[in-house]
Amino acid sequence: MGELYIDGEWTNAAGGERREVINPYDASVITTVDEAGAADVDKAVRAARRAFDEEDWANAPTRQRADLLMRVHDLLLRDIDEIARTETLDTGKTLAEGRFDVEDVANAFRYFAELAGKDGGRVVDVGPGVLSRVVYQPVGVCALIAPWNYPLLQASWKVAPALVAGNTIVLKPSEITPLTTIALFRLIEEAGAPRGVANLVLGSGATVGAAMTSHPEVDLVSFTGGLSTGRAIMAAAAEGPKNIALELGGKNPNIVFADADFEAAVDYALDASFLHAGQVCSAGSRLIVEDSIHDDFVEAFAERARHIRLGNGLEEGTESGPLSSAQHREKVEGYIALGKEEGARLVTGGTRPDDPALSKGYFLLPTIFADCDRSMRIVQEEVFGPVVTVERFRTEDEAVELANDTRYGLAGGVWTSEASRAQRVAQRLRHGTVWINDFHPYVPQAEWGGFGRSGVGRELGPTGLREYQEAKHIYQNLTPGPSGWFKGKGGGGS
Repeated sequence: MGELYIDGEWTNAAGGERREVINPYDASVITTVDEAGAADVDKAVRAARRAFDEEDWANAPTRQRADLLMRVHDLLLRDIDEIARTETLDTGKTLAEGRFDVEDVANAFRYFAELAGKDGGRVVDVGPGVLSRVVYQPVGVCALIAPWNYPLLQASWKVAPALVAGNTIVLKPSEITPLTTIALFRLIEEAGAPRGVANLVLGSGATVGAAMTSHPEVDLVSFTGGLSTGRAIMAAAAEGPKNIALELGGKNPNIVFADADFEAAVDYALDASFLHAGQVCSAGSRLIVEDSIHDDFVEAFAERARHIRLGNGLEEGTESGPLSSAQHREKVEGYIALGKEEGARLVTGGTRPDDPALSKGYFLLPTIFADCDRSMRIVQEEVFGPVVTVERFRTEDEAVELANDTRYGLAGGVWTSEASRAQRVAQRLRHGTVWINDFHPYVPQAEWGGFGRSGVGRELGPTGLREYQEAKHIYQNLTPGPSGWFKGKGGGGS
């Protein structure tokens, strides 16, 4: 039995190719999986097209689709320990993080199951004798592409709303971290998804992703990942044209005012920067600290960072794991070298750990650069690793100006004990999510997405469901009769 799930069956890739899945903790091979090609994508998309056009899924009662999501929710909680362990093996994150992820995935399925059917559209009042309604219907066949850092979580943010809206899907996880997505589709099958409604293909973005986004039978593309790939997907989708939803990362400011709770701000700055080795699209990798506390804050922050326990995510006591791959670690190391060249002061980290037990894995020490300014590439570009830059400010206006000086606009944090200032700054920040005296939490009821180059569209919340729906206006004349617009009478041509 293969690892591709197409038209209700588990199958091998048509070309017979396989790919190794690597454990980033020690570079060992966890398993091998099928490597799909363009022919497999075509088969999956056509299965989804048939299921959408010819089966009852799109027109099924909303409750029926919501019940499927709730069954997936229950199955995820049933298998939470096994799936969390697989997520840790696949990504390197700690087991506690993996378990939180599975719980959040289950919550997403439950949220969209509960949201479905609550909005029956709206009636437009255009006067007597007319019934005018706006209703929402599924887009059609959705190509969903998820990233490697939160493979299961990000997949759920796409799969749950797409399915409950009545669409059919073809999903591609990252080729680096496909294992928990395979597990999710086994649960979707067990929950009773009709044949062809949910399809899974594995493989590289260059081959499989490109075939999905350019396929003429795809109606919508939802992608989470890097900016350059997002641009390519946008260009390919324009040929359709297709609906698109893109979440493309961020360079997220974390502003600390002098009146903030110092210890709490330091503690959360660690969470913001080094959770999952900094491989988080909303990571607070750009720390902006008020001048009067800057030196003390950097010293305390660095001291805490030096004591973060790196290790095997499956072992108790590990606080942070490795980066996802050798290639990605090299990319992050390139940014560390760049930071030094640009004149940033390396406060701590910047190298691989010298612990022999970690030598086989893709580890980097938590890294902090001070004396940074916004002209530096390391301040402006998304590093996506355990690397933090620190800038200083003197006034509220300067803090806001610095925080908004970015091509991105995904998320940001504000630390202050002054409630009015917290609200002022949050209102002025051009970022899709702003935390006050906190960092990283999200809830499925609230939209997630960014301004600027952080993407197009939103996930989660009511808007996250709308991404997978088309608005339709139905106008009914209740008292039809001749319009009398044209006054001439009958007669054919001569």
